[in-house]
Amino acid sequence: MAAKKRPSTAAPATVNQPESSINTEKPKSGDSSTEPPIAPAKVYLIFKISLIFLIPYLYLIFYHYKIESELRRSILINAIVSLIGFFVTVTMIPVASKYVLRRNLFGYDINKKGTPQGSVKVPESLGIIVGAVFLVVAILFQYFNFTADSNWLVEYNAALSSICFMMLLGFVDDVLDVPWRVKLLLPSIAALPLLMAYAGHTTIIIPKPLVSYVGLEILDLGCIYKLYMWLLAIFCTNSINIHAGINGLEVGQTVVIAAAILIHNIMQIGASADPEYKLAHAFSIYLVQPMLATSLALLSYNWYPSSVFVGDTFTYFAGMTMAVAGILGHFSETLLIFFLPQVLNFLLSVPQLAGIVPCPRHRLPKFDPQTGLLTGTNDGTLVNLFLRQLGRMSEQSLCVVLLVFQALCCGFCFLLRWLLTGWYK
Repeated sequence: MAAKKRPSTAAPATVNQPESSINTEKPKSGDSSTEPPIAPAKVYLIFKISLIFLIPYLYLIFYHYKIESELRRSILINAIVSLIGFFVTVTMIPVASKYVLRRNLFGYDINKKGTPQGSVKVPESLGIIVGAVFLVVAILFQYFNFTADSNWLVEYNAALSSICFMMLLGFVDDVLDVPWRVKLLLPSIAALPLLMAYAGHTTIIIPKPLVSYVGLEILDLGCIYKLYMWLLAIFCTNSINIHAGINGLEVGQTVVIAAAILIHNIMQIGASADPEYKLAHAFSIYLVQPMLATSLALLSYNWYPSSVFVGDTFTYFAGMTMAVAGILGHFSETLLIFFLPQVLNFLLSVPQLAGIVPCPRHRLPKFDPQTGLLTGTNDGTLVNLFLRQLGRMSEQSLCVVLLVFQALCCGFCFLLRWLLTGWYK
C-alpha cells in the first residue's frame, strides 16, 4: 500500500497490523464540500511512459511476426476497448474521490509528514474504479470474440469471477483493515472459481537436462498442478501488496510487469505454429491489455506527488489478474521471473511477517521534512534495502530506481529464455 496512516489515534504496533490503513471515523456534515478537488491527471507523463512499451509492442504485432489476421483483429479490438477504458477511468477517478472523501475513506501521506502535503487528505481505495472499469471492458469484449460454444468462454468467465472476488475482498480489507494473517488467506478464497472451472492440462515438460534422470519428457501432476496454481495466485496477489509504501510503486510495478507479459505473449504467438498454444497466449492478452490501460489511468493520479491512494483493492486486483493470465496462458515460470523483485521483497519480509523479528505498523523509510529525502530503516523490504545500499534519495527518485530494477528483471527474463531455448526445454 501507499504511505498513509489513520487520521485518528493509531493502534499499537503488532505483527498483524498492515503497513497502511484508512480513516474510519463517522463523516461530519459538510466535510466533503470543503475538500479541494484532487490534482489533475498527469496524462502527458503517462503518454511518454506508454511509448516505451507501445513502440516495441506494435512493431512485434504488425512487422516482426506474421500473426493471423483474425487473431490480430481480436487483439486490436481488445486494445481499442481497453483504450476507451483508460479514458473512462481517468474521468471517473475524480468523481469517485469526492464520494470516498464523503465517507471519510482517506489517508495522510506519511512520507510527506511535516510538510504541507503531509496534512492533505488523500482519497483512498481508488483501485475499485480500476477494477470496475476493467470488468466492464473484459465482459463487453466477449461480444466481439467469444461464441456461445467457445471452449475458452467458461475459463474466461471463471477468471473474471476470481478477479471480481479478489477485488471485493480487497475493498473489504480497505474498509475493515484486516490483520496480515487474514490478508494472506484472502487470495486463496478468490482463486476457487478459477480452480473449479480449470479444464486445461495438468502436465509439465521436464527440462531436457533432467530427462535422463526422471525417465519422462512429460509428467502429469494432476491435483498437485492445481495446488501449484492456487499457491501462485496467493503469492502474486500478496507480493504486489507488500512491495509498496511510496507514491506510484504499486501501480508502477503492475504497469511494468503487464507490459512484459504482453510482449512475451506476442513473441510466443509469433514463434509458435500450435493453434491451441497461440490461443492460450491470446487469452492472456485479452486480460492484461485492459488491466494495463486502466492501471495507466490510475498511475496518472497516483504518480508522485500522489493525489489518490490505490488501496488493497488495486493491489489484490492486479496480482490476481496477472496470476490468472500466467496460469491460463501457461507461462507461470516466466511470470515468476517477471516477479523477481517481488520474490526478493517477500524473502526479506518473511522474518517480520512470521513474527520472528518485531514488525512495526508501517515498514516505511524515515522522511526528513527539511531535505525532503528518505532514509532506509532496518525493516525487511526492498524499499529500505535500496535506500540502505544506495543512500538517501527523494521519494520520486526511489520509485524510479525501483521501477527500473523491475524492468531490468523483466529484461533478464527475456534474455534467460533466449539463452536456454533449445537446451532447457
